[in-house]
Amino acid sequence: MEHFFKSRRGSGVLLEVSPKSAGWNYLSFRVVALKAGETYRASSDGEEIALVPLGGQATVDVSGARFEVARGNLFAELPHVLYVPPGKTITVTAARDFEFAAGSAPAQGKYPARLFTPDEMKREVRGGGAARRQVNHILAHPMPAERLILYEVYVPGGMWSGWPPHRHDGGDSPYLEETYYYRFDADGGFGIQRNYRDETGFDELFTVKDGDVALVAQGYHPGACAPGANMYFLNYQAGDLLDAARATPPYDDPMQVWIKNDWNGRVLPLPMGGKS
Repeated sequence: MEHFFKSRRGSGVLLEVSPKSAGWNYLSFRVVALKAGETYRASSDGEEIALVPLGGQATVDVSGARFEVARGNLFAELPHVLYVPPGKTITVTAARDFEFAAGSAPAQGKYPARLFTPDEMKREVRGGGAARRQVNHILAHPMPAERLILYEVYVPGGMWSGWPPHRHDGGDSPYLEETYYYRFDADGGFGIQRNYRDETGFDELFTVKDGDVALVAQGYHPGACAPGANMYFLNYQAGDLLDAARATPPYDDPMQVWIKNDWNGRVLPLPMGGKS
């Protein structure tokens, strides 16, 4: 199955990930771009949907209820996140050029449609040393949803994210499926994402550029941003965890978890080998 997707350019659906294309059970994801005045329609059917604006302005009609969503600089503003329960019709009308992400997962309809605002979203700086980054909890417990979990992560150039590596692919960890949608704030910006489980021999490595999506179907999954640009990624998750259980932590790589106690440990002092 495909675990890496590149966005097309233009308007309409720029990329789309489905359970069939990903070879998993729960999570769907797409990115849509609209020109001013254009409209996009969808039905939530038996799934909950979370819509995240990436730039521009639009009105979203959810079975007669209207919501205004907008976003300016992706690297300076937190989003408003629109949550839509199953059984709704969604119409997105762009007031000006508008780009958004939408992910969905099976749900029963426990929670109403709701627009989450930035002041409801937890923000934290995680890690240290070469693994310092900001994580914004844009739809994570205690924010209500059935399966969906969303984060936005900002990684300065030259830094790592998801370190120490963790996994949540079942067994001794919760089972979650994930999409990572990447953006960069400078031309030529790129990063890497590695998905691996050493004990099974599974190993994937992706070079990610602006607009790319990398999937996590299994394994630990750290990433890094090359110097010269800063990296953003939008992370959708969905799986077996429901409601409050969405707060269950992942399983850290036991070979790397030591770094939580010493973020600058094992760094080679330079110059080495005596005076330069």
